[in-house]
Amino acid sequence: MELPQLYRQLETQLRQYVLPKDRRHLQGYAEAVAAILQSGSACLSHWLPFLDHRGCGARAHMERLSYLVHNEHINATRYYQPLLAQFIAEFEGESLVLTLDTSILWDTFCLIEVCLAWGGRSITLAQTVIRHGSATVGFETYRRVLEAAQTVLPAGAQVTLLADRGFEHGELMRWLDQQQWDWVIRAKSDLIVHLASGRQRPVRALLPPAEEVYLFNQVTVLDDIDCHLATAHLSAAGEPWSVLSKQPVSLQTFALYGQRFGGIEPHFKDYKSAAFDILRSHLRDATALTCLIMLLDTAALIALGLGFFTMHLGQHTRLDWHQRRGFSFLQLGLRELSRLRYQHLPLPSLSPLPKCNPPPACASIRKQQSGDYRIEFSRITRFSG
Repeated sequence: MELPQLYRQLETQLRQYVLPKDRRHLQGYAEAVAAILQSGSACLSHWLPFLDHRGCGARAHMERLSYLVHNEHINATRYYQPLLAQFIAEFEGESLVLTLDTSILWDTFCLIEVCLAWGGRSITLAQTVIRHGSATVGFETYRRVLEAAQTVLPAGAQVTLLADRGFEHGELMRWLDQQQWDWVIRAKSDLIVHLASGRQRPVRALLPPAEEVYLFNQVTVLDDIDCHLATAHLSAAGEPWSVLSKQPVSLQTFALYGQRFGGIEPHFKDYKSAAFDILRSHLRDATALTCLIMLLDTAALIALGLGFFTMHLGQHTRLDWHQRRGFSFLQLGLRELSRLRYQHLPLPSLSPLPKCNPPPACASIRKQQSGDYRIEFSRITRFSG
């Protein structure tokens, strides 16, 4: 049987960047990515219709796929990172916003990821899955994910890391300072803050009245971490907010931290329900899940690049009926891929993403108005020594 077109094209293009230990590994890798893109599923059994060119039975296919995701040589260092480096090669010397977060799978496994915020969504830089039933993990557990992300960053990149209050760790902040990365991390209400005036207060005592903002420059937390604190109380937000920042704080500190919500959370949703439905996967092994998510990241990266390429050429209006771009680049790329397959057209060559950060998708007028809405506070108070 003739090899499927998408599989042949992917293997040809991936061979330019990937140096496999065994060429058969690259074949299996390309087949799996092609099957994910066509099935839209992380469930291995859903890939079977797209592997028929091998002329094997379903059981033989499943055994081979199981071998693939358990193979220690099929890893991000050898396969995903070289491809990712091509996509972000134009970002050299640019200011980059990274997000660090976790997500729980089946109340048994914890996915830890460091992502690049771009185009209103996230691009995985590094990830791992551990057997851990809580979203809270220690610094030494996720340190290797940060170090892996650091190895793929373009030269001269100026990094700002965003993280939720579960990552309010002194070890993390010290590590970030050593790497000369900026950071914005949400603070817990019981964190003790040493003010420039010499007083000590928990964060809950430094929250402003409703509709106001307090900005504290030059504070110390966790014994020896010099930073800045911004707190806000907006009724529409449901709860007061407090964030620690390496750089002096302003209202823009909240806008910067807000990029986390438009990036990492929809990214996890793509894994679980919006794109690949990983929760239907029958894998229950941390190593195999790490490999599976690496395969999903590869497929998502290819679809994202195709989606941007389609919009850049002004051809997205064939697939997107919204006045502005309403689909994420991932969803737009998956639809464009289906169109190319339907018309038996070739997959465009993979090309670097532009260093400019395009605006996020906007699926409705209400969402557009919400994104354009300017939050106003009745008073902004700055505190100093």
